[in-house]
Amino acid sequence: MFKPHFHLMAKPSSFHCNIQCEYCFYLDKEQDFGQRAFMSQDTLKNYIKNYIQSTASNLVEFAWQGGEPTLLGLDFFKRAVEFQQQFANGKTITNAFQTNGIALNRQWATFFKQHQFLVGLSIDGLSAVHNRYRINSNGQPTFERVLKALELLKTYQVNFNTLTVVNDQNWDKGKATYQALKELGSTFMQFIPVVETSHGKITAFSVPSEGYGCFLVDVFNEWKIADQGKIFILEFDNLLGQYLGYPSSSCVFQKSCGKSLIVEANGDVYSCDHFVFPEYKIGNLNQQPLDDLVLSKQQRDFGLAKYTQLSTICQQCEYRSLCHGGCPKHRIMEIEQSPFKHNYLCASYRYFFQHTAEFMRNAEERIRQGV
Repeated sequence: MFKPHFHLMAKPSSFHCNIQCEYCFYLDKEQDFGQRAFMSQDTLKNYIKNYIQSTASNLVEFAWQGGEPTLLGLDFFKRAVEFQQQFANGKTITNAFQTNGIALNRQWATFFKQHQFLVGLSIDGLSAVHNRYRINSNGQPTFERVLKALELLKTYQVNFNTLTVVNDQNWDKGKATYQALKELGSTFMQFIPVVETSHGKITAFSVPSEGYGCFLVDVFNEWKIADQGKIFILEFDNLLGQYLGYPSSSCVFQKSCGKSLIVEANGDVYSCDHFVFPEYKIGNLNQQPLDDLVLSKQQRDFGLAKYTQLSTICQQCEYRSLCHGGCPKHRIMEIEQSPFKHNYLCASYRYFFQHTAEFMRNAEERIRQGV
């Protein structure tokens, strides 16, 4: 029987979190879900067994996100590892754990190290920027607490990367943000743009349409001076891979969607993390095999829509092979004489691709020549 290749990210805590980031798109899910409980042990077991058995890959990558997954408690994830070992059936299992770091302690760090978890730590680089939006339920800043978590991970030699949100406060501070993360000891970085709408308008905290590109270029200019091969930035590595002929490692720049799904705390499976709405629910893993859901007509149609619903600007763009129109979530701009909306971040992507083109071509040539 044919098995698909796909990735399924879990949100075992649903929208529940121990801080209240103003720009978080997932906190609003409480309005849709009500008082949703955390993932039960039965659903956890079904998730792990179903995921391992349904994917064609011999490498099964588990990703834990939220909300805030530490709210489940350490015993939940100890049980998760036991289930993974029980159902692995010769496959290699990895775990990635995205956290704000607030609840991390020595017990968590010991567990992460023992089971080789890759921890993604959310930190917005500069304290003033971080504390503008990443506050606790009492409105207090969290930067210093995240720094303690980062030091804890380093002390216990836990593999970690940093995830930084690019918003209205830091889009023009790429160099300073990069330098701050570098000084904190981050050697693997990821920068994600926040683009949200409310009542049909772009929110004030969203990055300007050209701002994400300005941020990435500022980081790139600083990084290329002395940090090549020392510090790894997902957006740069991904682009170089594309120059070398590999498909994008990020779904944002892949030709079609549909292979990166999410499972909610109750086992409901949705087409994508950015489309957790009733019309994008494709089933429940407690009731159906995941491979059936991934191969369903609904999910295939969702994935193909990214390719078939490109704006006229995208269809004619010289960077189409690198961008593929970007994430459908960000296709919110009406343009003349096009039945489909255009990506809000187009100006950013064009600027980033233009600025890095010569470097990427030279790097590609050196790699192909084995230099």
